[in-house]
Amino acid sequence: IGMKVRPVLSDPEKQRGRSAAVAIAALVIAAGIPLWWKTTETYRAWLPAARISELEALQLELRVEVEVVFARGTLSPEQQKKVPASRITYESCCKSKSLCLVEADHALHTLTETSCGSVVIYIIPEASALLPQDMRVYVGRSRTALLRSQVASVVGAGLPEVLAALDPQMEQVLQTMSFNHQDVTAALTDRLRPGLSTRDSLADSMRAFKSSPGYEITFSLLNPDPKHHQLHWDVEAALDAYIYPLLHKMAPVANFSVDSQILYYAVLGVNPRYDASASAYTLSADSLAHVINPVEARLGSNAASSNPVLNFLLYVPDSLHSPLIIRNDQKQEVASNAFHSPRWGGIMVYNVDGAYGNDTQFPVDIAIDMSRVMGVFLSQLRLMLGFQQTGAPPGFVLEAAGREGVAEWELDRLLWSRSVENVATASASITSLAQLLDQIANIVINDNIAQQVASAVTALQAAVAELEAGNLALALEHSREAISASERAFFDPSLLHLLYFPDDQKFAIYIPLFLPMCVPILLSLLKIFREVQQHRAEKRAKRD
Repeated sequence: IGMKVRPVLSDPEKQRGRSAAVAIAALVIAAGIPLWWKTTETYRAWLPAARISELEALQLELRVEVEVVFARGTLSPEQQKKVPASRITYESCCKSKSLCLVEADHALHTLTETSCGSVVIYIIPEASALLPQDMRVYVGRSRTALLRSQVASVVGAGLPEVLAALDPQMEQVLQTMSFNHQDVTAALTDRLRPGLSTRDSLADSMRAFKSSPGYEITFSLLNPDPKHHQLHWDVEAALDAYIYPLLHKMAPVANFSVDSQILYYAVLGVNPRYDASASAYTLSADSLAHVINPVEARLGSNAASSNPVLNFLLYVPDSLHSPLIIRNDQKQEVASNAFHSPRWGGIMVYNVDGAYGNDTQFPVDIAIDMSRVMGVFLSQLRLMLGFQQTGAPPGFVLEAAGREGVAEWELDRLLWSRSVENVATASASITSLAQLLDQIANIVINDNIAQQVASAVTALQAAVAELEAGNLALALEHSREAISASERAFFDPSLLHLLYFPDDQKFAIYIPLFLPMCVPILLSLLKIFREVQQHRAEKRAKRD
């Protein structure tokens, strides 16, 4: 008969076993668990939470520096004594009646140094012959304006009375030359409730590209019928004359890269209809939306750049569909024979049917009139970059932008809008990122992200301070730094490493690792606990 003999352990051996189990458990609790917790915790660098929370209630205050200059004869002798800000340097520069307004504007611009975002208003007498009788305000290409007014007849010769009489007219000048409610609303359209944005501001916002550190501009010549016409366009000279001056003025706003290309056998995505009454093929407004997609597939794109692309296409119809005209919603012919697509670019149809004849030998060499083409593309480019169409109030005359394609005060209006838009975008990105990091504790916050967030918050606060002080150039610079740092932090790839790592996957990894080790320790501790209770019970029984 086989019998199992259970070894009997002596008291010293039992004591050693208990001590070993307790020591292992203490080592696991005191060193193992903290070490495991420290080595597996999610690293989260410190973020300026208090400063970020202040951005949610951020209020902007925009201030414009306005200088008012009174011409000789505008103020009465008594008013000149009580208005210390008046200057009498205007007449010596513009006293000739034959001086044209453009020359006067240039002379006044050189007379007064103006900073970015500021406005200088010259008050001239009512009887001045410099402005025509039906013109009350002339706005030139610089940051200066001529305002005709009768301040000498104002009752009360003090400065407050004089400025109070000029205030309604100067407010119109400032709303024309500087920012206004519509500009700010258009810059914040994506962050306003639909009822708070006007129809014009919404249209301007949808048409223009959003603020970006850089833009790619591509000019393409589409020749669908190279067998019948050889097209020649001097695009480099046209860019130097029309596009580059504008982009040079836009350097503080963003970086630009320009390229050009010629695409052969590129056709439109729709078949034009022949209109016998006009003896031409037509494209209706409803069909224009279908023109872009087939052509866009052949344009190509710069895969190494994430900047928005502005496309400008010059399409020369083939001989079978020429002439080709574009009609608007009212079925009327578009004078420029061009159209633009919001946040994409523009297309112009250039007809060359006049070069064909009965005895024409193909292919025909055709030189494209680039001045006509670039005039259209320049207008479309201004709209895409955010230059809003400024309607002149009654009695106002706005001087044409000239060769540079934009007046200084127009550029200032854009800089105000871009600064506000950059501040709003960067603030929204930082606050959204902070809320996301608070909700999901598994996301790693490394030191680089924390540094970018801190830099964005600091730049935001600096931009707001400069806007309140009226320093537009510095405000734009800080706002660009803020939006750049906020986007680098928001789109950092390290944020996604533990974003989709749920708790059930953690248990699936840790249970096979810790369970085999923890079960013997727990059983040993449970056995020790029972033996201690039994020993205490025996002692109480002996006492009794």
